[in-house]
Amino acid sequence: MRATVTDFAGKIVVITGGAAGIGRALAEAFARAGAVLVLSDIEKDALDATVERLREVTGAEVGGVVADVSDADSVEALAEEVFRRHGRTNVLVNNAGVGPPAARVWESTPNDWRWTFGVNVYGVANGIRSFVPRMIASGESGHVVNTSSGDGAVAPMPAASVYAASKAAVSVLTECLGAQLAQEGHPIAVSLFLPSGRGLLDTGLWTADRNRPAGLAREKPRATPATTVAALVAAAAKSGREIPIQPLEELADDVLRGIRAGEYCLMLGREEAAESLRVRAGRFGAGDNPTAPGHSLLPI
Repeated sequence: MRATVTDFAGKIVVITGGAAGIGRALAEAFARAGAVLVLSDIEKDALDATVERLREVTGAEVGGVVADVSDADSVEALAEEVFRRHGRTNVLVNNAGVGPPAARVWESTPNDWRWTFGVNVYGVANGIRSFVPRMIASGESGHVVNTSSGDGAVAPMPAASVYAASKAAVSVLTECLGAQLAQEGHPIAVSLFLPSGRGLLDTGLWTADRNRPAGLAREKPRATPATTVAALVAAAAKSGREIPIQPLEELADDVLRGIRAGEYCLMLGREEAAESLRVRAGRFGAGDNPTAPGHSLLPI
């Protein structure tokens, strides 16, 4: 893939799910690289706080727009506002995501699927549908980054079946988008971002239920309380073990590096993931389920 954006100074960068976690880390990395940022999130207070902090810490031009990525009209309004303010978008990061409770597929609920696919899949599709036509029409060089997961693109963790299915959809959607834009010769590159690394990712995904709409509440109580990174770390410490935490700024720096290099797959530990895919391909070729019982690969 040919790099289309190699210098972020003065470029307009839009990040959904930008108020916290990986989105906030990406925002800070782009801000320090000189970009003009528009952050979007469904949590207004967190968004306002992040915008203010980035302005103070980096001196960058940062704006915030509240939007619900699962709502096509809300994302369309976001795109209209961005192009009204700036006349273009050079980098679009479809990053917003949620994770439902772990469950056996036959014990998941209809609202688990509606909520997760609404944000994780329709959210990405809505971003593409509202921004990419405008990016093409502007004639500017651009780059689209869609946040998926190794749980969907490399190897699913069976316990996270609904989440994994949504991220698999994002992975295929991104691949198709990249092929179509390249075939038509548009100066817009595409990357699939798979957050990974040396340990757990301390993001808001673990507590995504805080933003779950009442109308999409789970139809039956979850079997276990929501797990948090802090709880996992504390439990491990009691047994004399240490759970590593992956610094989010390292992920963000690698995303910027990968965009500059024109890479499609943005992932720390990509070589290990490729080996996992080779093993899965071997099982597939032998007529077996690529996912062996008890499999676990990457933290989500």
